[in-house]
Amino acid sequence: MRDVPALRLRTVNEAPVREDGAFVLYWMIAARRPHWNHALDHAVARAAALDRPLVVLEPLRVGYEWASDRLHRFVLEGMAANREAFADSAVRYYPYVEPEAGAGSGLLETLGSHAAEVVTDEFPAFFLPRMIAAAGRKLPVRLTAVDGNGLLPLRATDRVFPTAYAFRRFLQKTLRAHLAHPPKAHPLRGVSLPRASVPRDVLDRWPEAPAAWLRGEDLGDLPIDHRVAPVPGLPGGHVAAEERLAAFVEERLPRYAEDRNDPSDEAASGLSPYLHFGHVSAHRILDAVGGREDLDPASLPDKGDGSRRGWWGLSEEAEGFLDQLATWRELGFNFCHHRGEDAASFDALPPWAIETLEEHASDERPYVYSLDEFDRAATHDEIWNAAQRQLRTEGRIHNYLRMLWGKKILHWTESPREAAAVMIELNNRYAIDGRDPNSYSGIFWTLGRYDRPWGPERKVFGKIRYMSSDNTRRKLKLGPYLDRYGDQPDLFGGA
Repeated sequence: MRDVPALRLRTVNEAPVREDGAFVLYWMIAARRPHWNHALDHAVARAAALDRPLVVLEPLRVGYEWASDRLHRFVLEGMAANREAFADSAVRYYPYVEPEAGAGSGLLETLGSHAAEVVTDEFPAFFLPRMIAAAGRKLPVRLTAVDGNGLLPLRATDRVFPTAYAFRRFLQKTLRAHLAHPPKAHPLRGVSLPRASVPRDVLDRWPEAPAAWLRGEDLGDLPIDHRVAPVPGLPGGHVAAEERLAAFVEERLPRYAEDRNDPSDEAASGLSPYLHFGHVSAHRILDAVGGREDLDPASLPDKGDGSRRGWWGLSEEAEGFLDQLATWRELGFNFCHHRGEDAASFDALPPWAIETLEEHASDERPYVYSLDEFDRAATHDEIWNAAQRQLRTEGRIHNYLRMLWGKKILHWTESPREAAAVMIELNNRYAIDGRDPNSYSGIFWTLGRYDRPWGPERKVFGKIRYMSSDNTRRKLKLGPYLDRYGDQPDLFGGA
């Protein structure tokens, strides 16, 4: 069997492999998909090597910050799709959903005590790094974390890159070799494993998620935020992700270069939520986009000048999209991997940005709004309010207007540190792709990350790049967008 590259494997603890264990356990926590999944590939390979069955545990906690109907249902629909995908295989898929905070405590350790070894997903943000480290200390067998986050392994870099240009130059020199080792499209094809089961004592204490929950129904008794409703017409799961990817390549990609920044003629991929929850992989997206234009990864040059266009040898629209997928998305993963827990903090900004923002922290603001007023889209600015309403109802903001959204929060809060806190709170509460390295890149870009000092120096902003609603109105055709997300009743009842 083809091995997962060693650079993508990290041994979390020093516990041994127990060769007489009943099964290999894949603890699925970030790459929530049954294909194009390096961690699943590794778990299958280890099960085959040990001649043991494979159990896939996909849990969902209720105690995580910002837990809501919106986020829960998206994940649950993905779990339902995974259950169906594994149903006809020898793999035992075990979906567990906590009915109350802390109810799942001890599940992994107990199930791991029956296992030969445990495989899980690497993810460099939110609470997952702490959770993986804690699991490594408790498990009696070896725990291996597998990096399936992007086209470039996290450990292929040894530093944080300060700009997209610097990271892009590195990618162009190194990515081709890594693209030669993609995950498998069909991890179980051609593999014969013994049929797996979950111990009865485990199932008695931690029952599988009810079918209604996996359909996203009957969530009212769960201790999560029921005010943040699911996004209509946006189902979760690998099947929905494949459908969204196919529609993008066929319908939106041909006009991506021309229309991406037009909020009234949506040309963006819409794949970010599926990437965040691991319902689709970057490798699968590259395969689909590259397949449209006969891309041969082996023919890519191993050098480049950092230009946003030309290295892939594809059409303008494909080059523009792949720059977002391979450069900007993975730049955020690079930052979180190397900076650790402070990656989402104000103090992780570049020194020049912290200096200029703090120099202007006491400047008089033209308007000052509270978190509740921002949340309810109750500012004086109709463009900003429309963007916030889109976030609340659809779990996203149009790409260009998301930048303006962040810049004006900086402009209208009492301090830059408060601005960062407001952006994180609103984004992580409502955005389906929030709590993600790429999402933190977008938030902190508005405060100077990956940017440079700009002049003239302004009040409040200092040397931070400035954006205004007036300039945005002149640059974009906003009429249909404002009509769609204009004044609406407050459906959420405040913050």
